[in-house]
Amino acid sequence: MPRPRYDPSATPFARRLRRDATFPERLLWSRLRRRQLGVRVLRQRPVGRYVVDFLAPDVGLVVEVDGRSHDRRMAHDAARERYLVGQGLRVIRVTNDEVVAELDAVIERICSALGDAPEDSGKGETFGGSEES
Repeated sequence: MPRPRYDPSATPFARRLRRDATFPERLLWSRLRRRQLGVRVLRQRPVGRYVVDFLAPDVGLVVEVDGRSHDRRMAHDAARERYLVGQGLRVIRVTNDEVVAELDAVIERICSALGDAPEDSGKGETFGGSEES
């Protein structure tokens, strides 16, 4: 899987997002970190000019957790998703409410997407920087 362009100027913003994570993001992170699903997952990672909520770089999967503010940003989110897909990434979108009320179902959906990952998934490649776990 080719490595997407990385904008180093996004790093301070990504760090701030990690520090100021929402409750649903922290809750989901508690189930994704430390390879609990069998793959490395990074949080708040720059990909191009965007910062994605969660990235499993070895399988090219992005998980976005959308709060109510995304209701007013549909065009922006669509452009962002087109960019990510154009970089060879698959995107799963979940809402804050889904994470809080149905965490196990969200994890099952992510596991299902991980199971759909191609066999030759670019193992060993990373997307823009050091590992976070």
